Amino acid sequence: MTAAKPQLRLYNTLHRQLEPFVPLEAGRVRMYTCGPTVYARAHIGNLRSFLFEDLLRRTLELFGYAVEQTMNLTDVDDKTIAGAREADEALDVFTEPFIDAFFADLETLHVELAEHYPRATRHIEAMQALIKRLFDAGHAYEQDGSVFFRVASDPGYGRLVSIDPERLRQGERVATDEYGKEDVRDFVLWKAAKEGEPSWDSPWGPGRPGWHLECSTMSMEYLGETLDIHCGGVDNIFPHHENEIAQSEGATGKPFVRFWLHAEHLIVDGEKMSKSLGNQYTLEDLLEQGVAPRALRYLLLSVHYRQKLNYTGEALQGAVAALRRVDEMRFRVDHAAGDDAKTSELDEVLDRFEEEFKEALADDLNASAALAVVHGLARTANRAVEAGEVGEDRRRGIFESLALADRAFAVFAPSEWDEGATMSDLSDDDVEALIEARQKARAQKDFAESDRIRDELAAQGIEIQDTADGVRWRRQ
Repeated sequence: MTAAKPQLRLYNTLHRQLEPFVPLEAGRVRMYTCGPTVYARAHIGNLRSFLFEDLLRRTLELFGYAVEQTMNLTDVDDKTIAGAREADEALDVFTEPFIDAFFADLETLHVELAEHYPRATRHIEAMQALIKRLFDAGHAYEQDGSVFFRVASDPGYGRLVSIDPERLRQGERVATDEYGKEDVRDFVLWKAAKEGEPSWDSPWGPGRPGWHLECSTMSMEYLGETLDIHCGGVDNIFPHHENEIAQSEGATGKPFVRFWLHAEHLIVDGEKMSKSLGNQYTLEDLLEQGVAPRALRYLLLSVHYRQKLNYTGEALQGAVAALRRVDEMRFRVDHAAGDDAKTSELDEVLDRFEEEFKEALADDLNASAALAVVHGLARTANRAVEAGEVGEDRRRGIFESLALADRAFAVFAPSEWDEGATMSDLSDDDVEALIEARQKARAQKDFAESDRIRDELAAQGIEIQDTADGVRWRRQ
């Protein structure tokens, strides 16, 4: 049954409320997502943000939108320069392995690729052109070879973070660049060259772009001067995204972004991630620990993006168990030999599935509610299999519903993951249930069905033996 498309509603940080999402151009979404600073491998907090953005992209596509996404690669800033200096390598040589690692992580976690991945070092001329526009509009000034944005020239500054710019003081959350400036609130657009650092020629002398300028330039170059959506972590709201708004709108005179979406922090075992605590894990670290990428993806998507996510071993095992339940349902349905003519509560669940699943996602990507719809289907399908109510039509309906859910979450097709099905770690009760299903098939002289079940068990490392005392089994 085809359900009507619900109205997608997103929480807009700019207005601090849920708002109906309607793009500027019908059927097309221009989306910019803050990418990695490539001085080290991304940690799982970064990956949580990237996966939230992937769920957003997939949801938009599920709702019929064509998405054009740009994600920047910050390959020149204080951290990349310091790393290259310490490694005694050229900047591009130092950053390239981390760029490769970033794309490998995306592939491992089945993240859909954006249409554009611009590198900051390849857009220097465009950045200088944006600075010139800010000079022309009276928002920029030069001092000792550096260029700054004059916050006092923007009466709307502070709109995203909802603060009065007059109350800003020098401190932890205020950019305090080493270079001189008229006002402590002002932020750097172009940094004058320092000895031993990479630099580019400019009308203001050799130097390099400021971090905030990079994102404004690359987003507008690829997506236009007004974006539908801009995403990032909550730590990007101020000063980074606030400064992006000021310099972008100062140059163009147009609204920069219509919807701002921000993901909350990930913590580990109840504590903030830090190197000193030894809990700042990369995907590579977790793979070495034996963590299944599919389970990690499920876990990182299972908590609403605007809530903090606590990564624990128990939570990861919960994700493994949740996937196993769906995998086992899929297996049982695939081998069911029931009768679609029998009355079943499954029909109503299948009829409502698409509508309920999309309604959950339409509510600001309510992932936990959407996943609850999937697990509700799994429970009902299992009861229907036990009652002999699943024939070809209902089997097709179940698999179509799982395929729909997988378009958003990309975790419900175990065959598409190298690790195989999560049900490879079957519990004893699971094995007994499958053996019972095989025995029923044998009693009905459906030997083809019983052989299929036996083969499936063998593929999961379960060996069964038919003896005079009944069926015995063991794990290989």
